[in-house]
Amino acid sequence: MAMLYDRTVDVQETIERTAAPAQPLTALSEEERFFQTTVRKFAREQIRPYVREMDEACVFRKDIIRQFFEMGLMGIEIPEEYGGQGGSFFQAVLAVEELSAVDPSAGVIVDVQNTICNNALMRWASPEQKAKYLPRLAENTVASYALSEAGSGSDAFAMATRAEDHGDHFLLTGRKLWITNAAEAGFFLLFANARPEAGYKGVTAFLIEREFPGFQVGKKEDKLGLRASSTCELILDNCRVPRENVMGEVGKGYKVAIETLNEGRIAIGAQMIGLARAALEHSVAYAKERKQFGKTIGEFQGVQFELARMATEIEAARLLVYNAARLRDARMPFLAEAAMAKYYSSEIAERAASKAIEVHGGVGITKDYPVEKLYRDAKIGRIYEGTSNIQLMTIAKKLLGK
Repeated sequence: MAMLYDRTVDVQETIERTAAPAQPLTALSEEERFFQTTVRKFAREQIRPYVREMDEACVFRKDIIRQFFEMGLMGIEIPEEYGGQGGSFFQAVLAVEELSAVDPSAGVIVDVQNTICNNALMRWASPEQKAKYLPRLAENTVASYALSEAGSGSDAFAMATRAEDHGDHFLLTGRKLWITNAAEAGFFLLFANARPEAGYKGVTAFLIEREFPGFQVGKKEDKLGLRASSTCELILDNCRVPRENVMGEVGKGYKVAIETLNEGRIAIGAQMIGLARAALEHSVAYAKERKQFGKTIGEFQGVQFELARMATEIEAARLLVYNAARLRDARMPFLAEAAMAKYYSSEIAERAASKAIEVHGGVGITKDYPVEKLYRDAKIGRIYEGTSNIQLMTIAKKLLGK
C-alpha cells in the first residue's frame, strides 16, 4: 500500500509540474495586450482632444470614424476573406472599453458595428449577403441596428412596422426610434413584422441600404449623454426591399434580435467599465492635487475609502464582463453572465461617475472638468439594450429554470 501511495503522489507531482498554470481571467495574451495598447494610444491621442467639441456640437468627427475603419476597428471579427481583421469577440470588448475610457460615444459606435450588426450577419446572413455586405462594413460603411419603436421598447416585439410580401420584394412601412449610429450609417439591420397575425413569430430581419426607395433617416434626438453618438428615428414609407435582403427565414427575426442583443449587452458592459475606469482615474489624479486644510484631499480617509470602493466595484464589473466575453468566444452558454455583466457594470458606472463629481467638489459639475460628461453619459447604461430590470428578469429566469 505504501508503494502505491508513493507512486500516486509522484504522478500527481508530475501533473502539477507539467500542466500549464491556470491564467487569471484578466490576463491578456501577447496579441490582446498589443491590441489593447494600440487602441488606448489611439483613443488618447486622436480622440481625447476633440471629446468636448464633439459633445457640444452633438456630432462625431468623420475623420475619426474614417480612422476606425483604417485601424480595422469596425470589422474586428469579420473574417480576413471579407476584408476584416479575423479577430475575437473579446478583442471587440477590449476596443469598446478602451475607447469608452476616453469617450463613451466612441465606444458605442464601434460596439454597435461589431457586436450587433457584424456579428448578426456573420451568423445568419446567406453566403451571398456576406459577400455583398461584410466587405463594406469592414472598409467604409457604418452600420445601425433598428429594432426599437415608440410602442416597443422593453417589449421589443410589440412592433408596429409592417412588411408586406410582394413576391420578389417587400414593402416596409413604419417608424423606428432611438436608433444608434443612424445619422452616419449607410447600412441598417432592421426588423419588421411580415406576419402580424402570428405576433412575434412574424418578426423578420431585413438588410437595408440607406439609398433604398421609401427609406429616410428622420429626427436626431437631443440627448442628456452620449451626445456625439447619433440617435435618430427612421421613417419607412413603402420602403422597397428586395427579397434577397431578408436575412434568415421570414418570421424568424425574433431569434436574430434576441441572440444578437445578448452579445451586445456584454459590449455595453465594456463601455460602462471603460467609463467607470475614467471616472476613477480622474478622481485619483484630482485627489493627489487638490489641497484642503494643508494637505491633499487624498490624504483624508473619507476620500480614500470612496476611491477604494470605486476601484473594487470596477474590478468586479471587469471580471463579469471579461468572463462573459470569454464564454462567448469559447462557444459556451453566456446568457445569464451577459445579463449580470450588463446589469452590474451599468450600475457601478453611474455610481462611480457620481462619486467622481463628489471627489471633485464644486468644479465637478462644470464642463471644464471631464467627470460632468461621464456622469451624463453613464445614465443610458441602465436603459439601452435592455434595462436593468430586464437584466434582472433574465438572471432570475435562469435561476428558476424558466
